[in-house]
Amino acid sequence: MAMNGVELCNVTKAYAGLTVMENINLEIADGDFLVLLGPSGCGKSTLLNMIAGLEPTTGGAIHINGHDVTDLEPDERDIAMVFQSYALYPTMSVRKNIGFGLKMRGMPKDQIEKKVAEIGDLLQIGPLLDRKPSQLSGGQQQRVAIGRALVREPSVFLFDEPLSNLDAKLRADMRIELKRLHERLGRTIVYVTHDQIEAMTLATRVVVLDRGAIQQADTPENVYRRPANRFVASFVGAPTMNFIDGKLMQSGDDIVFDSGAGALPLVDVPVGARDLIGRPLTLGARPEHLLFDQTGISSRVLLAEPTGPDQYVRLAVAGSELTARSGPEQPFKSGTDARILIDGARMSLFEPQSGQALALG
Repeated sequence: MAMNGVELCNVTKAYAGLTVMENINLEIADGDFLVLLGPSGCGKSTLLNMIAGLEPTTGGAIHINGHDVTDLEPDERDIAMVFQSYALYPTMSVRKNIGFGLKMRGMPKDQIEKKVAEIGDLLQIGPLLDRKPSQLSGGQQQRVAIGRALVREPSVFLFDEPLSNLDAKLRADMRIELKRLHERLGRTIVYVTHDQIEAMTLATRVVVLDRGAIQQADTPENVYRRPANRFVASFVGAPTMNFIDGKLMQSGDDIVFDSGAGALPLVDVPVGARDLIGRPLTLGARPEHLLFDQTGISSRVLLAEPTGPDQYVRLAVAGSELTARSGPEQPFKSGTDARILIDGARMSLFEPQSGQALALG
């Protein structure tokens, strides 16, 4: 068992006899920024609430810094939590909101003032300390909520979708602030979100959940580039990964992917893929893995969506509709032809029935 950080051992949760999470095992290293990512109802907030002590476990154990906290109250776990709603006291100033928990602990007033001032400087809200929450913007209120957690200096911070009430620009700004804050403080953070951009930009590790089970726990890079199964591949990434059912086939010296309605050419195919020739597979390719090349297969352009730095091109090819990514300089018009091939070095292959990813060596 790790001495620092958080460890979940066979954690189970049931409501009225219905098991919603079973035998969850997870180690969160000291100083990790771990993001729990998944769709609504997948269990990520339930898991966070069990770590916090807001939800009792039905079975298993939770350890924080080597101590079994399974049966302890939230205020005995050395954690601090930031919620989706800022939950600030409306009649108190920012200064009193941040220092309230310290006051309840009986800390001397001069020490509270010193700590609140330090947090105000750290979060760049020093000039706002004497304002009421109603006089603050959404982003400023969220900083106050974070400051109230920081001032307690806990071992573990728990964030439950803290940016979901902010507009797009404020969310982007706060992501940067949280990233800098983590790098500066080095504290353990467990962060819940359904926003994959937050997950990929903030996390040192991502845990993807679905229907109460961990689908993959890995670095953001590996979750994106080497998804453990088709669910992870489809949930992470926008636009989503392209999927094509078919078989790998030998074509002269080359390997192609035969969808039954056409053979998609592949380049730089891993050696291990040759062992899968002839068996039913699902090929997964992200938009950037489809390459526009005159040696590729002919496809029909259905739609082009410029996004500024890129454009996403919807194509009809080999009996499927696929999305490719291209730079903005190449014009694509609906109804015209384009030739594509697939980057075999970056493709994923899945077992059609289970959806599990297959190792390519």
